[in-house]
Formats: sequence, C-alpha cells, structure tokens
Amino acid sequence: MSENATTTEALRPHAEDAFAHELKALAAVDDRPRPARWKLSPWAVATYLLGGTLDDGTVVTPKYVGPRRIVEVAVTTLATDRALLLLGVPGTAKTWVSEHLAAAVSGDSTLLVQGTAGTPEEAIRYGWNYARLLAHGPSREALVPSPVMRAMAEGMTARVEELTRIPADVQDTLITVLSEKTLPIPELGEEVQAVRGFNLIATANDRDRGVNELSSALRRRFNTVVLPLPESADAEVDIVARRVDQMGRALDLPAAPEGLDEIRRVVTVFRELREGITDDGRTKVKSPSGTLSTAEAISVVTNGLALAAHFGDGVLRPSDVAAGILGAVVRDPAADRVVWQEYLEAVVRERDGWKDFYRACREVTA
Repeated sequence: MSENATTTEALRPHAEDAFAHELKALAAVDDRPRPARWKLSPWAVATYLLGGTLDDGTVVTPKYVGPRRIVEVAVTTLATDRALLLLGVPGTAKTWVSEHLAAAVSGDSTLLVQGTAGTPEEAIRYGWNYARLLAHGPSREALVPSPVMRAMAEGMTARVEELTRIPADVQDTLITVLSEKTLPIPELGEEVQAVRGFNLIATANDRDRGVNELSSALRRRFNTVVLPLPESADAEVDIVARRVDQMGRALDLPAAPEGLDEIRRVVTVFRELREGITDDGRTKVKSPSGTLSTAEAISVVTNGLALAAHFGDGVLRPSDVAAGILGAVVRDPAADRVVWQEYLEAVVRERDGWKDFYRACREVTA
C-alpha cells in the first residue's frame, strides 16, 4: 500500500496530513518573514489556527474558536526562545492547539512525549539500544534520541502532553534544555545543542487527579497561555459541530448539521451543570463531580451519531444522546445521580420543547 493510501485510511491523520492542502495554500501566498526553519510566518500560523479566506480563494477552516489574542501570543512565544505552556481545564483544546501549532510551524506534529505518572527521564532525554550498548559500549549508534533531542538537533517543535502528570524529578529534566538549550550526554562526554528553530510546547491542567505541580524553576522557563472554556453557548455549539463533523466524516457518520438541535441541547445541559445555573439565570442547579468539558460533549454527540447511523434513521435524536450524557454526568454513582435527577425534574421537565429529551433521559436514568 502506498504512503498516500495509508494516510487516507488512517483513522485519525496527523494535522499536517489532514490539512495538508491548507498548509500548502498558506505557504504559497505567505510572503511575510519566517523565523529560522519555520514552514510558515507567524501571521500564516495564526491564520491556519483561526481560519480565513486567502487571496486565491482558499478557505482555511478554524482549528481553534476563541480569542484571537490567545493564538497570537502563543505563536509569538514560539518565535522567541521561550517555551510555551498551554494551561487550562480538561477539554479546552490544549492538545488540539498544540498539535496544530507544531504542524504549522515545523510541518511535523509527531515529536511528542506523552506525560503519565510512569513517564521516565529517558522519554525526555534519551535512551539506549541495550543490545548495541552491551556489545560495543556507549556510542552514538547505541543512543536512542527522545523526541525532544530530535527537535533540538533538527530545529523542530517538540510537544510534551500533560506535563503535570509527569513526576516532578522527571519534569525538571527540561530545565537545562529550556534554559541552556543543551542536552548533556555524560556517558559520551558530549552534548546536543539546540539549533535555531527549536522550541517546545507543553500542555497541563491543574484540575485532574494525579497532578504534580511544576517547580518554580521550571515554570519560569515557560510563557504560560491559559485556554479558557468557550465564552458563549453559540461558540461551544460551533466547536462541537465542527469537530463532530470532522470525526464523523472519518467514520462515515451522518453530517452533524442534521443534528444541530441535539448538539445545542447537549451543550446547554453541560454548560448549565458546569456553571451551576440555567442559561436564563433564574434557577440555580448543583454541579456534578465531572468537568463536563467541550471534549466530552464532542464524544457524546459523536457516539449519538453512531447510534443514529447504525440503529436509527441517521438523524440525531434525544434517545441517541441520552445515555452518553448520563455517562458524562454521573461519575460518582451516589452523589452525581442525585444531582442529575434533580436537574431533570427541576429544569429539563419544565422546559418547552424538551419533552422527548426528558423522556429519553428518564428512561436511561431509571
């Protein structure tokens, strides 16, 4: 199978593959100054993320729906020698923005370290091919570079996802990389020096369990950009509809606009429970233990579309999203179920035009 065929069949292509036509069109019209080894100028990178129509008529789809200044600050940070930390509660598109920034700047979003409680120091620095190490001793040939080391040597953008999930002593491996722009290799008496174009994007949140606070020394090496939750229901509906449509095309699901009413309903429920008050400001409601993020709304709607496609008539209906909403809201079987039932009876039951939704939710809740 050819490389193009493999990319086409990928369930979730990398950003630089999925939006290759947009990146190519931007590069063709981009006549502004580009930092060393950048594929696009900062203006073009921001346009790629925020969307727009180019002079040749090419439509660049928005990758991030939010304040323009946030994107401009993030892009500008990457053009300096400061690393970028994208901070926000779960579901604020930190990973999504990180991937697209790397794709637009370096043309490669795959130099990635996924942070977990078990991430070792080698994932950030380097490891060894132990067969070669035992046979010939320490050497460059036996060394296995990390994504960060590769980015330093090639002038690329590295990504560290969920930085605060990485143990604190492993996090601090980045201090020398970010301050001195070098990565020592004491076993060889050498070091890797970052070449121009290198930078690093990290993502983090302080709401999930298992978070390890960043040391003040490490935090100082980053310029922090906070990604907020969508300001309005319309903005959140737009985000959910766009992402569901993109995911649905890959899964051959019905077009999202056919279920726009249900998308808006899911978003309304999530926002009201998240904020503890109804949209009209008249009724206070209890909030469940979960985050009820935009990402979770996308998951609920995508699963609902799959149900509609395979077990319904292809149109998203209340019965398709009810179970998904219940699963997202009720994380604590005891406390959250009470919160959900009170919200159903006090808000959903009384809302005009929501009778079918109320019945579907009551059915799965019972």
